[in-house]
Amino acid sequence: MQIRELLTQRDFFISLEFFPPKEKEKWSDFFAEVKNLKQINPLFVSVTYGAGGSTQDYTLEIVKILKQDFALEPMAHLTCVGAKEENITFFLESLKAAQVENILALRGDPPRGEEKFVPDSERFKHASDLVQFIREKEGQGFSLGVAGYPEGHVEAKSLEEDLNYLKLKLDLGGDFVITQLFFDNNLYFDFVSRARKIGIDKPIIPGVLPIMSLKGIKRIVNLCGASIPQELLTELEEAEKKKGSAGVIEVGIKQAQKQVQGLLEGGAPGVHLYTLNKSQACLEIVKNIL
Repeated sequence: MQIRELLTQRDFFISLEFFPPKEKEKWSDFFAEVKNLKQINPLFVSVTYGAGGSTQDYTLEIVKILKQDFALEPMAHLTCVGAKEENITFFLESLKAAQVENILALRGDPPRGEEKFVPDSERFKHASDLVQFIREKEGQGFSLGVAGYPEGHVEAKSLEEDLNYLKLKLDLGGDFVITQLFFDNNLYFDFVSRARKIGIDKPIIPGVLPIMSLKGIKRIVNLCGASIPQELLTELEEAEKKKGSAGVIEVGIKQAQKQVQGLLEGGAPGVHLYTLNKSQACLEIVKNIL
């Protein structure tokens, strides 16, 4: 079923993001994590799409398995990295053959070690180009999600410019928004308020990332332009000094629990959990909510 329809069926929901393990030998462990998380009854699950050819193929394979073997509603990520009309068309046809009806259209990140994104094709420079192409080619055959940035995209000149670009993606055919990670819920609610003021009326789903590593989260926020509140950062650093990585995970889970609870109580339609393929932490986060 298409996510735009699913979004009308529950008062609130949890959805999940997975990434394909790079080595197939790890797939059995990966699917064990998926099986464990099925008890959450996620509204949908998304699968990321790597910059290299192998993980792009893995995305297709995994969404097919999630649909057929796990009876989950999958959404495949699609990026402009390496995008050409023929391989996008192949990707769409493969999804249709697997009865997967949902796509998250993204520009994609620069390759590791590079600061600027350089498109592989003049036709597909931005996520909006993907949205437009899919809508023109497939009509309403897919439900399309797009990304939103509560603190602004790292390359945007201003929050206003960034929001106008989000509106363009939705006007061209995006059905809903999933936000980048943030750690202060006020950033999400302010983002939604600003979006509504410029005429964006599509659902805006907050994305929540559980902090599992202090070094890892510092690297991620540095790459994507998000921020960690100083109070939270201090708590994480002190936890690491006292208890090592276990202390960081403990604080990270507590922070995510607080975020998810506050977002749902504040009126968010649901929460998209960036699982990092770790079921136990995610189950802990939502145990008092579902």
